[in-house]
Amino acid sequence: MTGTVRASQIDIPASRYDHVRALTDAGGLYEHAERFYPRRECGYCVDDVARALVVVCRDATDEVDDLREQYLAFVLAAQEPDGRFHNRRRFDLGWTDTASVEDCWGRALWGLGTALARVPHLRERALAGFDRAVGLRSPHPRAMAFAALGAAEVLAAVPGHVGARALITAAADVIGRPALGSRWPWPEPRLSYANAVLPEVLLVAGRALDSPGLVADGLGLLEWLLDRQIRDGHLSVVPTAGWGPGEPGPAFDQQPIEVAALADACARAYAIDGHGWWAQGIDLAVAWFLGDNDSRTPMYDPVSGGGFDGLERFGRNENQGAESTLAALSTLQRARR
Repeated sequence: MTGTVRASQIDIPASRYDHVRALTDAGGLYEHAERFYPRRECGYCVDDVARALVVVCRDATDEVDDLREQYLAFVLAAQEPDGRFHNRRRFDLGWTDTASVEDCWGRALWGLGTALARVPHLRERALAGFDRAVGLRSPHPRAMAFAALGAAEVLAAVPGHVGARALITAAADVIGRPALGSRWPWPEPRLSYANAVLPEVLLVAGRALDSPGLVADGLGLLEWLLDRQIRDGHLSVVPTAGWGPGEPGPAFDQQPIEVAALADACARAYAIDGHGWWAQGIDLAVAWFLGDNDSRTPMYDPVSGGGFDGLERFGRNENQGAESTLAALSTLQRARR
């Protein structure tokens, strides 16, 4: 890592689920909020409920066991018999879209894999849903990457799971090998969203397939990505419009999902090779949420546990939607581990 990074003096706040519960009712987890009030007219989506399933299943306490049950039921209800998933659900619980293998499919598999690996009483139901979908493939790299993270969870619990191993192999093939050593090693022409999931899956694939070359590619690409997003000692992450070669920073709006993906990938890298710069990457992600960012603005409410929807040039989007809230909680989880 070539960027200058401040020494970590972070007091990590406690994870609070007050706002997650405020966004949750009997139907599911509302996608959007007006400040801290759920926007019921916007309904629910599997993308966010699957994110929530990952977060609450990573939490080892009994405090969120009811949420684990509810979010798992929502994800399974979104699945068609052929394994595809709907994404959008109205307030009256009707699905509004055609089932697909887009991001919602990948995130659903990530949630199901995490549930079956980490919560014993959810294992049978989660594995059944995972097995219905594991043979499908998506043309979208991030959908495949999210699914591969779920497959990695499955392999941790069921080492001989053939479908999970095949899915990880396919995800690595879709992502491709980075051109390390070039000025733009990224396997796409632009950085877009949740970028760190791509090098993380190369790490997952390298471990699952016993391929040191894939591990090296993942570490090299993640180091390049993290270094590109450090400015004056803090994270300055990819904006909503993305970044291409030669585009200047800082740029806005910056999204919490990008920071959470970096924290996840750095935690994976640290578990593999133990280098301190990956721990620094997690520290930088936590610090971004606590206000050490381009606008010097906190992006996490430690009282409610809510996350703010976007970092703006002179402040923040005051709405606390599901995606941003879960991104903050996920990042705090990584810091504690």
